[in-house]
Amino acid sequence: MKDLAIALDNRPGALAEMGDSLGRGGVSIEGGGAFVVNGEGVAHFLFADGTAARNALEAAGITVIEEREVLVQRLNQAQPGQLGKITRRMAEAGVNIEVLYSDHDHQLVLVVDDIEKGRAVSEAWRREQGS
Repeated sequence: MKDLAIALDNRPGALAEMGDSLGRGGVSIEGGGAFVVNGEGVAHFLFADGTAARNALEAAGITVIEEREVLVQRLNQAQPGQLGKITRRMAEAGVNIEVLYSDHDHQLVLVVDDIEKGRAVSEAWRREQGS
């Protein structure tokens, strides 16, 4: 899975154009979100095929800022505090979480500054949770 950071104009229709371009390219979005920060539009979306998504977006003239590997983790929704616990573990390992969102399967998606350290924390968490 890949997270694409996508630059979007802060205007009506920019997100629709992004969605249309992905549809024309046969690319499905697996999760993510779009935001306006300091007047600039930016989206982070999850794709099974980052290359296909990038190609579809760039063919439509939409700027892909970055493509990165992600960590995907299922949290126990019945147990309060799961987000705090896993993010604390990342922090204690020196891993900075740069982007966080959910996918369409209710899993936590993390874009981190050190994928190897983050993967180690994520795998240890998964083993401890028995999933």
